[in-house]
Amino acid sequence: MENISRDHSNEYQDNDARLYAYDFDYVVRRYMMRTLSPYFTKGKALELGCFEGETTKLYTEHFDDLSVVEAVDSLIAVAKRKVPATVRFIHSTIETAELEPVYDAIFLVHTLEHLDHPVSALTRMRQWLSPNGRLFVVVPNANAASRQIAVKMGLIDSNSAVTAGELAHGHRCTYSLDTLERDVRQAGLHIQARGGVFFKPFANFQFDQLLEHKIVDQAYLDGCYALGMQYPDLSASIYMVCGRS
Repeated sequence: MENISRDHSNEYQDNDARLYAYDFDYVVRRYMMRTLSPYFTKGKALELGCFEGETTKLYTEHFDDLSVVEAVDSLIAVAKRKVPATVRFIHSTIETAELEPVYDAIFLVHTLEHLDHPVSALTRMRQWLSPNGRLFVVVPNANAASRQIAVKMGLIDSNSAVTAGELAHGHRCTYSLDTLERDVRQAGLHIQARGGVFFKPFANFQFDQLLEHKIVDQAYLDGCYALGMQYPDLSASIYMVCGRS
């Protein structure tokens, strides 16, 4: 299952086409936590892929027992400095990690689109869930309004295209609600909830500029979040809350 030709340490580096992480990404992740937290229960949590640990910090606000699987050791070193010493880090890929079926919450956030064999990986995650555990899958949305505008401008071939910059960052596909549901169901998971997070009229770099120059304020961001719940298919990210069938 493992693709040994991949260099995970190189994939998270910024490239000429795009940054790996924008300030806007962290804005959306805070709204993501607001969306998903009503589905949290007490128990053991697992994060799959932590980057530099900013989202890991958010999970520690909700879970006392948190483990993290990360393929890049240098990212683990950065993340460790940001979270309590009780957080356990496992240096492994998702495809090779050996874990017990004890997790009450598993978080796969903006990671599924990087995997070479997403259905097989989701099947492994299903096996790591406790009987009543939940898998939270969040991916960038192919049909985000900003992406559809880019298609109309001729900057992207199609909503679901993987751009050169995304490919350099390890993306293997660009999900929409229907294709995400397809892969989740093929993995034998039961969908308990689904939706979108944050209506997205601008590209990430445009949002960063708007935020830097204070052209948009918190009220505008909150409005985009509320509109995303009304129009999930136009949101920045889409999510599914899944359980074992």
